[in-house]
Amino acid sequence: QVQLVESGGGLLQAGGSLRLSCAASGRTFNDYAMGWFRQAPGKEREFVASISNTWSGGTTDYADSVKGRFTISRDNAKNTVYLQMNSLKPEDTADYYCTANQAVGGKEMHGSFWWAYWGRGTQVTVSS
Repeated sequence: QVQLVESGGGLLQAGGSLRLSCAASGRTFNDYAMGWFRQAPGKEREFVASISNTWSGGTTDYADSVKGRFTISRDNAKNTVYLQMNSLKPEDTADYYCTANQAVGGKEMHGSFWWAYWGRGTQVTVSS
């Protein structure tokens, strides 16, 4: 069982930067793929970014809408995954959720169904 706790959300103006953190419980963090999803008001939850487990090389993947602006990374010593968000836009406004799965995946990681564990989310609001 893995528990995920997000932090770092907030309110900021367009063009700004924010770093989200997700602390994971457990002793086998290295074995888990980690990801971020987001859900804007009135919209479906969507994939943002993922990073594979350590043994798969920590390969990253991004949604086209955030590619070049967001960076996912992991610190295995701290059992933490980060989402660095730069050049934020009003359309990035959403609740951001951390996810985890003790598995190796490809494009199926873009689907919420693939992920086994979810945090409760942290809110990000970007004003124009």
